[in-house]
Amino acid sequence: MSELTLPSAEDVDAAAERISGRAARTPLQLCSRLSEATGARVWLKREDLQPVRSYKVRGAANLIAQLDSEQIWAGVVCASAGNHAQGVAHACSTLGVNARIYLPANTPRQKRERVAAFGGDWVEAIVGGQTYDEAAAAAKADVERTGATLVPAFDHPHTIAGQGTVAREVVEDLGHAPDVLVLPVGGGGLLAGCLTWLAERHPDTRVVGVEPGGAACLIEATRAGGPVTLEHIDRFVDGAAVARAGDWTYQVVARHTPGLVAVPEGRVCTEMIALYQSDGIIAEPAGALAAAALDQLDLPDGGDVVVVVSGGNNDLLRYAEVVERSLIHEGLKHYFLVDFPQEPGMLRRFLDEVLGPDDDIALFEYVKRNNRETGPALVGIELGSRADLAPLLERMAGSSMEVEPIAPDSPLFRFIL
Repeated sequence: MSELTLPSAEDVDAAAERISGRAARTPLQLCSRLSEATGARVWLKREDLQPVRSYKVRGAANLIAQLDSEQIWAGVVCASAGNHAQGVAHACSTLGVNARIYLPANTPRQKRERVAAFGGDWVEAIVGGQTYDEAAAAAKADVERTGATLVPAFDHPHTIAGQGTVAREVVEDLGHAPDVLVLPVGGGGLLAGCLTWLAERHPDTRVVGVEPGGAACLIEATRAGGPVTLEHIDRFVDGAAVARAGDWTYQVVARHTPGLVAVPEGRVCTEMIALYQSDGIIAEPAGALAAAALDQLDLPDGGDVVVVVSGGNNDLLRYAEVVERSLIHEGLKHYFLVDFPQEPGMLRRFLDEVLGPDDDIALFEYVKRNNRETGPALVGIELGSRADLAPLLERMAGSSMEVEPIAPDSPLFRFIL
């Protein structure tokens, strides 16, 4: 390949032609729920309806389609938390290119299975490392050892140009540029691609990138004046849990200065449930990320706001944790250590004197100690509304039992969630 430079709007246009037939043109749908909640006309760009259920196939197909014969013979390598892996697998099986794909150990089983299904005999999946960044290091070592071509999940001009085709389609299908485009952010490839195209074609569109609160690597990069590696990240939003923003993506973001916001993981869970129950959309955490930020944004009344939903690779086994995180974020579920006097009838007394009419015990773990006057119990209480918490705490303070609330940021909380 020739020496690389930052992509341009022309590169995005060329990518759109190149990936035609290799990535789906996904629909733009008006969302009545979010429109009523915000006062804007909120449209969902349904990248979860791609064959691989995310926009990642766009960048992967654009890069792999530009390989020369020698690079095709050597094959490709990538690292991914799941969605990029599926995009690479889909592109490689379509183009007839061998690939080795490195997946972190926290990649949901459903995503691993889909990588194998899309890639078939063209793809070897290798699971190792606890984070995307560890998988990326293993992929880089593979490239140095074998001479294969690395297909980055976000940090490459060809990947960025491919992801930018999302913005191009939005404008074509809407018939005009939206007032606001809201995008999920992991390493920043989609954000950089859409910024690149819109800055040249429709500079009046406001672009907002949304990161998970526990992995806001791009926000930290803008504060530091360049990409930095986060010491700790929350891996729950696995499709966007990246510890370090890309060098290429940061350059684009620094040039165009979009809005950047971080959303708590619990808020993402609440939006996942709303998308499913109200809109019939099965979204993974990263897929609900952009929509979860709308209540933080100042949106134009009656204006057109486009939100990218990507991806849709959610494991049903995760829904119990999704509901739990949502309830905690909404202030409807709380945990306490209650020191019960070891006397008959104390549990009945707790139920009668402490619990309110709409409170429900969701968890109760107690071990009786024969050599102690009191025994601790872990109690989880689900409330009917946020307003019920203050009266509950007052009744606890007035009871004969010692009660210690367990805050969500307490180390003890890791044993619960």
